[in-house]
Amino acid sequence: MADLELTGAFGDYDHLRDLALGRVRPNGIALRVLNFNVEEIFFRFHDRGEWEVSELSMGMYCSARSRSDDRFIALPVFPSRVFRHSAFYVRADGPIQRPEDLAGRTVGVPQWSQTATIYARGFLSDTVGITLASIRWVQAGVNDPGRDEPSTLKLPAGIELVSMPDCSLNDLLLDGRIDALISARPPKAFTAGDPRLVRLFPDYPAAEAAYFAKTGIFPIMHTVAIRRDIYEANRWIARNLYLAFEEAKARSLARLGDLTAAHVPLPWGVDLFERAERSVFKGGPFWPYGLAPNRVTLEAFLRFAHEQGVCHRRLAPEELFAPEALAEIRV
Repeated sequence: MADLELTGAFGDYDHLRDLALGRVRPNGIALRVLNFNVEEIFFRFHDRGEWEVSELSMGMYCSARSRSDDRFIALPVFPSRVFRHSAFYVRADGPIQRPEDLAGRTVGVPQWSQTATIYARGFLSDTVGITLASIRWVQAGVNDPGRDEPSTLKLPAGIELVSMPDCSLNDLLLDGRIDALISARPPKAFTAGDPRLVRLFPDYPAAEAAYFAKTGIFPIMHTVAIRRDIYEANRWIARNLYLAFEEAKARSLARLGDLTAAHVPLPWGVDLFERAERSVFKGGPFWPYGLAPNRVTLEAFLRFAHEQGVCHRRLAPEELFAPEALAEIRV
């Protein structure tokens, strides 16, 4: 029998590279891999279903599932995980010097349902102690006008969210019409080195390490999803794909930990890898997939998403993933 032909779209990650190059082949599946930036991947999969397997924003996916939109089913595979203290941008001469100063101010987000902003607002409410309703929220594209909110929201009472489709957050912050912005993708003025824009947390790794030590949350940005029609017709593919993602990740980690030659152009790269192994993963699985090692993060995210009106009901982590991919087979 010929292998089932599937197309998948993902960001260009080292821990997925061996899948893209065909060095890792899911059993029974001929997987063709496409690489795009994540915004294009999400739009073309979430809105159009152009391919069968895809990287997908956790915010978009969980919002859809909470509204009984079951077009996709996820695997407990997490290509992108990023702490998001680095995502807060302010004017160097502005009124925001610490996160507590955001109360009573105007803050921009590219999407209310963007995963990065869900975690960032969860940090503000849970850790900083700011009531989200005390902030006036503005939605606009980070660097270009015209970006829309892709999810159907159920905003809590008191939340003011204003769409400004003719503006960009970059320009709004430079002009002083907003006091801060939160975005996974940096504003272009900051990227270009414009001294007028700075991060709220200059030493964001230290702030993020303290946050992780306090909460145990290592934010999951993206998952991998299968189109429901393909999954229901071939439920065996969920576990076979999951195992292939695990193997590709293991090969990537072997490269990162190899001191014989520099596999990434980063001085002391192996030392950084080993430090993360000790401080973040503490001898457990590195960059773990699956449900059990990620339960703390997933439960926190689903609570944040529900409290903020991204999810219309409180989801349980078990609802998100194909059961075939969660099964543990012991011999």
